[in-house]
Amino acid sequence: MATDVLHRTYLDWNQTGGAGTIIRARTPVRVDLAGGWTDVAEFAQETPGAVVNFTIGLWTYASVKPRPESNEIEIFSADFEEYVSARDVGELEYNGRVDLVKAAIRELNGGTGLSIQTRSDAPPGSGLGTSAALGVALLGALGHYAGRPLLDFEVAELASRLERHELGIKGGKQDHYASALGGLNFMEFYGERVRTARIPISPATQLYLEKHLMLVYTGRSRLSGDIHSHVWGGYARKEPTVVGAIDRMKELARMTKDALIAANIRDLTELVNENWRCQQALHPSVVSPDLKNLLDAVRGQGVAGAKACGAGGGGCVLLLAESDQEHRVRRAVEQIPGMTILPVSFQSTGLTVTECPAQ
Repeated sequence: MATDVLHRTYLDWNQTGGAGTIIRARTPVRVDLAGGWTDVAEFAQETPGAVVNFTIGLWTYASVKPRPESNEIEIFSADFEEYVSARDVGELEYNGRVDLVKAAIRELNGGTGLSIQTRSDAPPGSGLGTSAALGVALLGALGHYAGRPLLDFEVAELASRLERHELGIKGGKQDHYASALGGLNFMEFYGERVRTARIPISPATQLYLEKHLMLVYTGRSRLSGDIHSHVWGGYARKEPTVVGAIDRMKELARMTKDALIAANIRDLTELVNENWRCQQALHPSVVSPDLKNLLDAVRGQGVAGAKACGAGGGGCVLLLAESDQEHRVRRAVEQIPGMTILPVSFQSTGLTVTECPAQ
């Protein structure tokens, strides 16, 4: 049986089999700008979904050190300070601790022992798709080691399958594709099929958005699973408010793509706000007390648009400042206890995998 130890603070590579190589992979997290929820199978099986998202310079890392002399598996999550060890892959059991890492190892392990360490720049429960980014990074590294290098879309599909089918986690596919591909993308979902296209924007538009967009972490979302259950329960019952909101978000994604290409910031702002109104219509728990506190505090302080990232219920909020008023927004946010401002810089690079000698 695997041994789980909480609050171990590091994994010492020097104690994990001596010399050899380390495979390191990283992927960016994503910000969903419009169309969230329509990438989930419950919707996309009935009608095509559409989203707009972009990846930012907050990375998720996975480091894999092969241990050919042993079958032992070691896993250390720096974000949760959790350590798991097992005598071999067969002893890895799903118990709510680093289960996604365990699932990836069971899928791709190369037949030998492994030491694995993971970390993300983004806080857990941020609504930025950190678990999907972790799955993509880890599968990229493990595929490299196992002699099964995967194409970007193959990694995205495999990471999504492990979450949804192996672990039973509700969610869509946009996070996995965003992390694997990187960039500003328009994605369409036809049942299990995914079509992606880069959205071309001018350097001036990118500069404007990086200057005026702000991510604020309000605290870890603890309600994502509950929110999904509420929303998809309402969708299955054909509740008009829920069905109408999700249908509308799909259309907003297409309109957001067009506004970005046209560099129409006014339309983009209105679309962000309408997307947020649709999110709120899904279920009351989308708006956590901390999220409401933030939006109340920045009202009238230079904010033009706002929406929750991911399922809501906490995590990050995306704010769009009025022209050259982002300093006022930042000042207002800094006055609120417990809020953390995260940097927004567009990244066009997705999954990257490297191998180097262990040091």
